[in-house]
Amino acid sequence: MININTVKASDFSMDYFKFGAGPRNMVILPGLSVQSVMGSADAVADAFTMAVNDFTVYTIDRRKELPPEYSVYDMARDTAEVIKQLGLSDIYLFGASQGGMIAMTIAIEYPELVKKLALASTSSHVTDEQFESLNKWIELAKKGDKEGLYLCFGKMVYPSAVFEQFRDYFINSAKTVTDDELRRFIIIANGAQNFNITDKLKEIRCPVMTTGTFEDEVLDSDATMEIAEQLDEEHEFKLYMYTGLGHASFDTAPDYKKRVYDFFME
Repeated sequence: MININTVKASDFSMDYFKFGAGPRNMVILPGLSVQSVMGSADAVADAFTMAVNDFTVYTIDRRKELPPEYSVYDMARDTAEVIKQLGLSDIYLFGASQGGMIAMTIAIEYPELVKKLALASTSSHVTDEQFESLNKWIELAKKGDKEGLYLCFGKMVYPSAVFEQFRDYFINSAKTVTDDELRRFIIIANGAQNFNITDKLKEIRCPVMTTGTFEDEVLDSDATMEIAEQLDEEHEFKLYMYTGLGHASFDTAPDYKKRVYDFFME
């Protein structure tokens, strides 16, 4: 069983877990979720088994003490501080969905920390239309409708076959959600509103791989293509688009973790 550790900064603390014993450092920034990925540490480690001899892998959560408003820019600043506190630099940074927004911001604002950047189903900006998807979840969380939130989240993030297969899992998971987790979810989801770093993307100087799916019901496939338009003439940029796997292709594509691993090992 993987232990959860805590980094204490000057005015906040942040949980993380690590696995692997390789000479390179990989950092995973997960996307928005109803409950913290810290509860899935063993599953994450199992998914990246191929990397444990080449990488020491850190998965970093959002901060514990959330202020009433907490933007993606704030998340990036705090995450960068934790990365520094852990003594890491030249990291191989992987961010999915909102985690990808944080990862891009770190690569722009703290270029000395990032050696390579892998992005999944993310966006360099959140339009009003894109935020409508997040707002559906926020409104359910505000109502305290835990089952409705989990089901709506699952239906939008996963392809229909996967959603139906795991419907009972979503319903059962909703029963374990606390009021504090709903409060945190609302703050973190709201943090994506008005996010926009599109005009700064060309400042990223490390190699980048971005992936998406043509059936993204959360951020839309155009979001991935817009990142590609900004970076496709930059040094060592790669794009791959999945079909039929939903927003969470980083979970549903059987080759996804290997694709990230191969990119980082090049």
